[in-house]
Amino acid sequence: MRKQRLGILLAVAGLILQSGCAALVVGGAAAGAGTGTYFYINGEMKTDYYASFDAVWAACEKTVADMRGLDVQRDRTLASGTIDAAIDNEQVKFIVTYKAKNVTTVSIRIGLFGNKLSSQLIHDKILDNLTKK
Repeated sequence: MRKQRLGILLAVAGLILQSGCAALVVGGAAAGAGTGTYFYINGEMKTDYYASFDAVWAACEKTVADMRGLDVQRDRTLASGTIDAAIDNEQVKFIVTYKAKNVTTVSIRIGLFGNKLSSQLIHDKILDNLTKK
């Protein structure tokens, strides 16, 4: 019984480690702007971008404009900020946070409960806008 539990635990740990490596490989293909690793927790999708806070903020604003966001409300300080907008009849919240020099974290929340697929799409658009500059 104990050996069986250990075997299952090792198998699960191996799967977790392998999935992490795949995320790192995907991140390497993202031209260095984003990590390629997204965390979706409690309706919020979060990732780090390897760019300055100002560049990421501008990419988020361009994303909102490209997606024809309405009722846009911006609240920005020196090291963090939020952008709230209605995109395709859904309330979208961007939370942009300075993490370190040339590392900025962006969290996306869509609606009250979140939407993983739409959040991923928005993150992809932010990355596109960052790499176009």
